[in-house]
Amino acid sequence: MIRKILILSGLIVVFFFGEIALTFSDKGNSYILNDQEVAFSLKLENRYSDFAVTEGIDNSVNDFMKRWKIRGMSVAVTKDEELVYAKGFGYANAEKMETVKPGHLFRIASVSKLITAAAIMKLFEEQQLGLDDLVFGPEGILDSSFHNNYRDQRIEMITVRHLLNHTAGWSRLYGDPMFNSLYISEKMDVEPPVEVHHVIDYTLTKKLSFEPGARYSYSNLGYAILGRIIEVKSGIPYEDFVIMNLLKPAGIHDMHIGRSFSHQLYPNEVSYYNTGKTPLINAFDGSGKQVPLYYGGNNIELLAAAGGWVASAPELAKLLVVLDGFDYQRDILKRETLDIMVDPETAGYGLFGWRGKDQSGTWWRTGYLSGSTALLVRQQNGINWVVLMNTSTYRQSHIQRYVSSMMFDALREVDLWPYLNLFLIDQEYPDPLSILSESNPLL
Repeated sequence: MIRKILILSGLIVVFFFGEIALTFSDKGNSYILNDQEVAFSLKLENRYSDFAVTEGIDNSVNDFMKRWKIRGMSVAVTKDEELVYAKGFGYANAEKMETVKPGHLFRIASVSKLITAAAIMKLFEEQQLGLDDLVFGPEGILDSSFHNNYRDQRIEMITVRHLLNHTAGWSRLYGDPMFNSLYISEKMDVEPPVEVHHVIDYTLTKKLSFEPGARYSYSNLGYAILGRIIEVKSGIPYEDFVIMNLLKPAGIHDMHIGRSFSHQLYPNEVSYYNTGKTPLINAFDGSGKQVPLYYGGNNIELLAAAGGWVASAPELAKLLVVLDGFDYQRDILKRETLDIMVDPETAGYGLFGWRGKDQSGTWWRTGYLSGSTALLVRQQNGINWVVLMNTSTYRQSHIQRYVSSMMFDALREVDLWPYLNLFLIDQEYPDPLSILSESNPLL
């Protein structure tokens, strides 16, 4: 009972004085967003999710981090589209002993593809493009005045649908051009760092590996091209379109395209780590500096639509609840549009933005870059969850299988979820914690 009173008192203090400046002490700066909106995630504290009924999640995550030597981790869980759990674990910055809070930003890597796919489908709903619209050639969205030096005439067959479901015709035969920017700058005779249009132009000089639509081959380039399509069709930069049409309408104010070097990180962004040896490579900007992959080896700004976003777990969970097709909150896209994105019959060989869907109605999206791992899951039973990590292991992207197993096991042990909605922490008169029955000892 004392614990319950303390937690309720803490919540009241934050709810009524939540507009005070929010500072991350190790950075030495108050973080004020350009649009003057303070993200609700910055008002969350780990202790708001200290419940007896979710201690199993705490224990599972701590054990997982110890086993895999993960420096920092952030977990968010929604039940029936209410945020019932949001907690950080370990260190956002191990050198400064800064602990992870719910509001810390992480690179989400290819989870960014879900954001890009949703933006494309927004344009589709507004009838600004069709899924079978051509991309290149005289009749294409990116017409020949933009990209006219293609070697393979089958390029003119590529449609928006092919880019969304990874069937445009590119394979890994020539490597992944999104991670070969220094080589491309040399071949295209342009000063590094290269931009997306340079990468597209370079790739168009190569033959396709197969006819568009014939088979599936995962393509970061395809989603980078979708980012360009969004810009051409909307007339504004890709990031601005996403913020204006997806994020702000959903009440999300602290998601951004990330930056590449350590000195460029956002004030509330985590540091990144690798559990093994960290080989150094040439920086993508052509400076000749030797850097780790996660601090200048990969060009995060170039990845953008394919893998460049940073987000906190709670705000990513908020995006998920407006894309999950459940009825508790209004989705940002129509239900029939969401169905198209996850229907193999309609989407084709691959889903739109999502990485997979099983027969039980679980959808998931994974993301991996050196130094970071992300996993987002929508379950048919109304439980959604997000896990973000700031450490890469020797298992690389395969670590997601272990994350998934750990989370499904931990969630199954929760018999009763807290009567809590932490999404409401930024409202003027929030009431996220209902009165608990004496027979429900949640605290």
